[in-house]
Parts: sequence; C-alpha cells; structure tokens
Amino acid sequence: AIEPVIRPLGFDWKMGISLIAGFAAKEVVVSTMGVLYQSGDANENTVSLQEKIRNQRYSSGPKKGELIYSPLAATSFLLFILLYLPCIAVVATVGRESGSWKWSAFVMFYTTGLAWLVSYCVYQLGSLF
Repeated sequence: AIEPVIRPLGFDWKMGISLIAGFAAKEVVVSTMGVLYQSGDANENTVSLQEKIRNQRYSSGPKKGELIYSPLAATSFLLFILLYLPCIAVVATVGRESGSWKWSAFVMFYTTGLAWLVSYCVYQLGSLF
C-alpha cells in the first residue's frame, strides 16, 4: 500500500517495511532487513545479509533485472533514514516537554516530509545522469 509513495524514491517494498518498523527506533531498520532477506531457502543461509542485499534485482515491472540497491537508491535510502522522524520516545518527549501534542505531530510530519523531499530530489536528479 505504501509502494506508490516510496517508489519515486527508488525504494522497493522491503525498504518500505523496514522504514515503517524503524518508527520505533532507527536501528530496527537494519534488523528488519535482516529478517526480510534472511528468511528464504535453507541452502542460502551461508550467504551473508550484505551479499543478499547487494545481489537483489527487480523481478518484474519496468526495472526487471536491474539492481534494487544501486548506489543511487542506497544513497537515497540512507538519506531518508538519516532525516525521517526520530524514535517514538523523542516524539513523546517533545509532546510532554512542549505541553502540546501539536509539536509532536509537527516533528513527525516535518521530518518525514523533509526526508521524502530530499530522497526524491537525490534519486530523481541522480537518475537523470
């Protein structure tokens, strides 16, 4: 359901799921990717997570056969993670300290919107080259 929102950033559905899980804490993004990529064929357990991510390719659509984690998509993904909302504990603290949950909502939407915009610009401008 979120893929139309994240596709212009160069993300696939597994990246999107990782970002949603990262709302709890940003370090959860990596562990979620580990779960998503390590679950599979029992014979592939000798391949490291880094190698699995590096070798991921689109299986359908206009990008069929292309690498999912191209340097451009990976840069866009890292920028998004760096900029999007802080962990839920920070959002709750902002609301408690400011005395208004409007500031918490502002922090959530502003940082996520900024992350989306920066990732979009980087990926779309980089795609032109």
